Amino acid sequence: MLTEEERRRAAEDILRAEREGRPIVQPSRTFPAMEIEDAYRVQDLWAQARLAAGARMVGHKIGLTSRAMQMASKMTEPDYGRILDDALFNDGAQIPASRFIKPRLEVELAFIMGEDLEGPGCRIYDVMRATEYVVPALEIIDYRTEVPRAIVDTIADNAAFAAIVVGGRVIRPMDIDIRWVGATLTKNGTIEESGVSAAIMGHPAAGIAWLVNKLSAVGTGLKKGQIVLAGSFTRPVDIAAGDVITADYGPVGAISVAFT
Repeated sequence: MLTEEERRRAAEDILRAEREGRPIVQPSRTFPAMEIEDAYRVQDLWAQARLAAGARMVGHKIGLTSRAMQMASKMTEPDYGRILDDALFNDGAQIPASRFIKPRLEVELAFIMGEDLEGPGCRIYDVMRATEYVVPALEIIDYRTEVPRAIVDTIADNAAFAAIVVGGRVIRPMDIDIRWVGATLTKNGTIEESGVSAAIMGHPAAGIAWLVNKLSAVGTGLKKGQIVLAGSFTRPVDIAAGDVITADYGPVGAISVAFT
């Protein structure tokens, strides 16, 4: 375990990496005693600093929702991070690639909460009942640290979250079977990835139920109006300046974004 001062220093290092656009040495190397609890506390301190500087928290993201990614990270459950308002983009946006260090992009669904939701004991049907809308979304992930990364590095680094793009159709959660939303991800005219939303823990709402129960353990939950990224159902695709990305969700619509 780390001291609170060491946790604060780790958060300051990640903030500096964001400002300067250069990756820092992995926190797990700088602070070898770092554990999962420390990493989430570093994330808390990072978020507090960003909010104090004027950002506003608008939701959460969930990562490591596939068993393969959990095994690769030596984890037995997902992880989570925060979504801030200055990282929210709409369909058709032109996003400067220079705001990221080494960005990659994933295909996801975003849940828009229609009411507050707290644990413990939250289940999929609780999530579905509390969700007002589901929309297609792209998550841009980025590493503010050097690689390879331990799981504590990823968690401390806001679970690798960098930005979210929303678009497509706004649907109510019971209007379709959201387990079977399929999508293709095209970069510069070539299909790079495809997947189906059931790949997210068997049901996209399963990860959100997990998140609600994890947040309950630290005395909080999801709030009405918040956005929750449920997890990727494709592998991440590298992006750079000049790339044009389209994610086609079929009947649920499409999202296009360009990186300048």
